Amino acid sequence: MNMITFFIIGLVVHVVFFISIFDIYFTSPLVHGMTPQHVSLPPPAKRLVLFVADGLRADSLFKPDINGTTRAPYMRSIIEERGTWGVSHTRVPTESRPGHVAVIAGFYEDVSAVAKGWKENPVEFDSVFNESRNTWCWGSPDILPMFAKGASGDHVYTYTYPAAMEDFASTDASKLDTWVFDEVKAFLSSARENQTLLSKLHEEQTVFFLHLLGLDTNGHAHRPMSKEYLDNIVLVDEGVAEMVSVVEEFYGNDGRTAYVFTADHGMTNWGSHGASHPSETLTPLVAWGAGLQTAQRASTSQTFDDDYLKEWKLETYKRVDVNQADIAPLMSSLIGVPIPLNSVGVLPLQYLNNSQHFKAESMYANAIQILEQFKVKMAQKKETTLSFLFTPYQILTDTKQMEFVHHTRELIQKGQFDDAIKQCETLIAQAMEGLSYYHTYDRFFLGSSVVLGFIGWTSYVVILILKTHASLRKPPASRDMQMSGSGLQWVFICVGLLVSLFLLVQASPVTYYIYCLLPVPVWYSVFKEFGILVSLIRSAPSLPLSKCFGYFVLVTFGIELLVVSFFYRAMLTLGLIALALWPFVSGLYRKATSGSVSWVLSCLCLAVFPVLPVVGREANINYVLSAGALSLLISFCYLWSSHGRAGLHVRDRWLFVVQMLQVLLCVYVLASTHASLQLKQGLPLFNQLISWATLVSSFFVPLLTSTRLFHRLLSILLSLICVYLLLSTGYEALFPLVLSWLMFVWINMEKEAMDTQGVSGRTELHRIDFAEHIDLTRIRQLRLDDIRRSYFFSVQVFFIIIAFFGTGNIASINSFDPASVYCFLTVFNPFIMGGLLMWKVLIPFIIVTCTFESVQVSTRLSSRSLFLIVLVISDLMALHFFFLVKDYGSWLDIGTSISHYVIVMSMTIFLMLLSVMTHILTSKRILIGRKMKMHFK
Repeated sequence: MNMITFFIIGLVVHVVFFISIFDIYFTSPLVHGMTPQHVSLPPPAKRLVLFVADGLRADSLFKPDINGTTRAPYMRSIIEERGTWGVSHTRVPTESRPGHVAVIAGFYEDVSAVAKGWKENPVEFDSVFNESRNTWCWGSPDILPMFAKGASGDHVYTYTYPAAMEDFASTDASKLDTWVFDEVKAFLSSARENQTLLSKLHEEQTVFFLHLLGLDTNGHAHRPMSKEYLDNIVLVDEGVAEMVSVVEEFYGNDGRTAYVFTADHGMTNWGSHGASHPSETLTPLVAWGAGLQTAQRASTSQTFDDDYLKEWKLETYKRVDVNQADIAPLMSSLIGVPIPLNSVGVLPLQYLNNSQHFKAESMYANAIQILEQFKVKMAQKKETTLSFLFTPYQILTDTKQMEFVHHTRELIQKGQFDDAIKQCETLIAQAMEGLSYYHTYDRFFLGSSVVLGFIGWTSYVVILILKTHASLRKPPASRDMQMSGSGLQWVFICVGLLVSLFLLVQASPVTYYIYCLLPVPVWYSVFKEFGILVSLIRSAPSLPLSKCFGYFVLVTFGIELLVVSFFYRAMLTLGLIALALWPFVSGLYRKATSGSVSWVLSCLCLAVFPVLPVVGREANINYVLSAGALSLLISFCYLWSSHGRAGLHVRDRWLFVVQMLQVLLCVYVLASTHASLQLKQGLPLFNQLISWATLVSSFFVPLLTSTRLFHRLLSILLSLICVYLLLSTGYEALFPLVLSWLMFVWINMEKEAMDTQGVSGRTELHRIDFAEHIDLTRIRQLRLDDIRRSYFFSVQVFFIIIAFFGTGNIASINSFDPASVYCFLTVFNPFIMGGLLMWKVLIPFIIVTCTFESVQVSTRLSSRSLFLIVLVISDLMALHFFFLVKDYGSWLDIGTSISHYVIVMSMTIFLMLLSVMTHILTSKRILIGRKMKMHFK
């Protein structure tokens, strides 16, 4: 198999492994075909007004300021006099779309919605808006359309401002909330003169939804402790008070309007959200008006997991906490519409001010609505599973369901409402467990198939290394072996047919065929090379077993260190400190004293970064400016040192000067952008154009320079550092330079190591050319020492991933600061911002892969052999994380375990793609004005 074919097959296999985790753990929990559940009793409210303050923290609303005065006096008066309050507990990811879906539809959305940018509906779902008679919405174009598109019929009306208004560089993002309040007033005013609209507005089961995005935008741009954010809370409080007054006046103070005020998520002190910090998951909930309990004094001391009551000075007022999805059934109960079909929320009865009969009927409808989902889920699984293999959820068999329903109905009819409510709560808890049981029914089966494929692929790569690069050859094939090979082929064909038949009978999805059939050809390839394993066993006595065992222990320890460092970033510091001892352990320090000293210093400098905070820090462009100055100094020193050295032509020298000027220009762009945003003058157009031009040029400028080893590496570094500076906000700007220092020393140390072993020629490093044809007769066999080389590479790649994802919570989306992309754009765009941040993560990857290419060229070892070892190490790490994936415990634990696997699999796929990219970056050259000259190995 040639390298291109292997690369394509390997890429496909790893993409399948990568996608499998989403089918196993991230499939949508939604089912369809349930019957809406109505409550026969009249509802307390004719209409509902829902306020969602995007990005509002609970403590920011409830906590008085330093002087003891509240910044939200109207909401405080509601809590103390007219309504019920508490904390709504959100779930990870604490993002806008999942938060709004939980509030309005009552379920926690699966992660597949990320692929739609939180705007479209990957799976259609029911919502309070859909069940209402009419709903009018005002707010962001990122949130409102998904509820209008998901509604059946044409009764959800949306009014949104232009997306360009969502500008992080805006002078004051609170204008987004002002726009909403003004539009609602204008709408109600115009309705008085429109009889058709007026009659619609006076119908029952009407919903008004006000989405207030100003707080979220100000929080991202200025942080939640800023004056802008806190002033925005005052504006929202005043706006809500005005809206209540306007609505009550419009409806003649009929007392039939219910109000709910909450938030979709909170925000960290450093202005981000997505993870599970209390500042992100604790959001306010205040409800008042028709059908809602008025303010209640706490008769006894209230105990909660947090100590916020005293801090908020609300310890004397009864606090009623809910899960975020519970708000949907609460709103449905108030206006008398069926609870959304996919809701998993439980009606919070303590918020209702109604009869026990009404509460019991509402809870009964809630229980039956969740039981309906359980029935559909069970029926679906039963239809797609062979009868003798189907194992039902024993706690809720068909008989037990009927008993529950019949008994609860009897209790309500006898007036035993409290007992009926308890019975409903028990049924809801069991139905929820049953939903989870059937949702994860195929998980073990799919996981086993993926693990089998993983082990088979890794085994095949190991055999390929032994076969191609380790002086092991398969013994000559005899006639009997050829016959057995033919028989082996038929055996695996039969296995594949049996697996396909089994999946066909069960009506399994197409992806199941991929996961279950992939191990078949992989394991066939392994068994086909059985002769290589026989040869290895026969040659075992002649191998240096002690050295082999030593490297096995080293690699095993190294992989475990990498795995542990995903949980404890400081382990990377210990790893780098241990790495600093390599010249002394190997004896290289005797031959390369200065190189050894530089190696130790660079390792120790790099070891500082894992213990530095990645999030929660303020932007400090002085670090970025220092990184720019250091880049210029390095470039100048290189130009000066190469002045009298052959190889650097005048054209190349001028290209370096141009790149140095580009670094200087990027430093200016960053500083001026930062100053402009500080003055709230927005992103200058010139700066934006220069930033995008720099990003585009970074891909081809290195191709214009000489392909001599250090010439090309410096050119690549300068191109990448320009982009990196524009994407930096603090000390991380120094990271690529320190990493490049270590990589430079590594190249020199590897050359010294090869010279010491008498393997390498005496070609000086500065004379090595990436574009030279490699003499295949001079490519040496793989040595045990090469495992150490590829392991160094894995350590560096892993450190790069941790350095930019790691915050103690790798699953955290909040490790990314939107301020990093302000040189490129300030208007919210999740895909472009995410792409730029991902490129920032990949830049250190490219530095390491280019270094790896340099080591391969200088040591005359086939890049394929070292790459295969790296692939094995990465796959072993991925398999390790696959077993660590969990679906129990806190949402943080679940999200973290899954993200670890996703990151390692992404790393492996990126390595395969970047190996091609770096080969082009290092060995290809474009000569402008002449015939294009392309070099191939």
